[in-house]
Amino acid sequence: MNSPMSKSSGTNRVIIFDTTLRDGEQSPGASMNLEEKLKIATTLEEMGVDVIEAGFPISSPGDFEAVKRIAQTVKKSTVCGLARATKGDIERCAEAIKPAVSGRIHTFISTSPLHMKYKLQMESEKVYQAVIDSVSHARKFTDNVEWSAEDGSRTEHDFLCRCVEAAIASGAGTINIPDTVGYAVPDEYAALIAMLFNRVPNIDRAIISVHCHNDLGLAVANSLAAVNAGARQIECTVNGLGERAGNAAMEEIVMALRTRSDRLPFTTGVKTENIMKASHLVSTVTGFVVQPNKAIVGANAFAHESGIHQDGVLKNAQTYEIMTPESVGLNRSKLVLGKLSGSAAFKAKLKELGFDLGDNALKDAFKRFKDLADRKREIFDEDIITLVDDEMLRASDTLRFVSLDLHCGSKAPPKAVLELEMDGQLLAATASGDGPVDAAFNAIKSLFPHEAKLQLYQVSAVTEGTDAQAEVTVRLEEHGKSVNGQGADTDTIVASVKAYVNAINKLILKRTRSAPEALSA
Repeated sequence: MNSPMSKSSGTNRVIIFDTTLRDGEQSPGASMNLEEKLKIATTLEEMGVDVIEAGFPISSPGDFEAVKRIAQTVKKSTVCGLARATKGDIERCAEAIKPAVSGRIHTFISTSPLHMKYKLQMESEKVYQAVIDSVSHARKFTDNVEWSAEDGSRTEHDFLCRCVEAAIASGAGTINIPDTVGYAVPDEYAALIAMLFNRVPNIDRAIISVHCHNDLGLAVANSLAAVNAGARQIECTVNGLGERAGNAAMEEIVMALRTRSDRLPFTTGVKTENIMKASHLVSTVTGFVVQPNKAIVGANAFAHESGIHQDGVLKNAQTYEIMTPESVGLNRSKLVLGKLSGSAAFKAKLKELGFDLGDNALKDAFKRFKDLADRKREIFDEDIITLVDDEMLRASDTLRFVSLDLHCGSKAPPKAVLELEMDGQLLAATASGDGPVDAAFNAIKSLFPHEAKLQLYQVSAVTEGTDAQAEVTVRLEEHGKSVNGQGADTDTIVASVKAYVNAINKLILKRTRSAPEALSA
């Protein structure tokens, strides 16, 4: 039996491996362009995330370029690329991460009987040899190699031990045991990790990692149980983004470790005060709105409506708050802005909110702030964050919103007069519809014909009040490909048009990218 004091369990430091840009992008509609990925990557680096899984380089030229650019840009975090257990995948990944100060190749293969038989159609011995060959080949390009046993939680223990031992012997410094389909429960998953520590002879030479999906709502619980059993890397995403029910939520992982250090005596390098900024950015970029009752980052996470709760919180916040709003970046503003505020105050507010804009971007943002202040009595921090993120979202758009004139009411069919800009050319159209939103969307279709079907239309308010900005999310589906678009404005119909146009731009991008093979490691 091995001592639990291995490379993994000999330290209380937990490595945070963020896969928002890879596994998170596998959520239907959550495609991101290059500039959006770079923005998220730099935000994750600022947060202190240890490893950023930037993408799957072999899947498309766009994904390769994104991983390469992130590798060139990020200096403090390790930049990781995913590769199947083939030479082509590994070599393409190695090329993409080559510019990184610290780069990692993450290669994987399925090991469960179900996956080997039906997905791979390979015998176990061929899979075992593929583990050795893939890790050995990856080590030719970097000494930082991670190996994953896809569907590890449903793999036979004897075979899993053999594969883990072989991967470590071949040079893998990190071994990931994923709960790929979210099937495990905490005590079972912890026992699996403990079994590996007890049975794999060379396990002290590797860090054990876990990657849990949330199909049964247990991704965070399983991940924390695994850490208690000796794992020292957790793979997670911002807002729990990911395919199907998503992944373990990074913000829940790090705040659980910070809040319950009495039962979970582990630390991370994440600056938790940046959590809200990262959450809002990922939500804006992907169009996946955070549910109000979502732990840590939901709008209601620190809201108290019950009279008893309010009374308790006023007397002592700890009566109903187990963490402070400030600890996750919900700072109580010391600087209130309005229509008379100047550029210096606006710049100071942006700095307080964690934004560092260049001179030109600052001028543009200040102009948009003034426009917003003319339409809205009170400017909340959330308004400014939305304003900056919303513009960032549109920075590289091919199709741009210019103006909308809408005539609607109960006496005549709604009519929308819309102007868009495409590649510098002004386009205009008039259309009617069953309602104002339908009329505006019909005008878009007349200017940019497409076959995409509207799958989702969702409106939420950024702040309280009748003059609040509306944040609209739409999902379009075309030929089996779906994208989310998001837009914000004090006018709900204008926000709707911005969201639809944003989705169209993502469809344009997606038409040039090939869909990667299903990757669930």
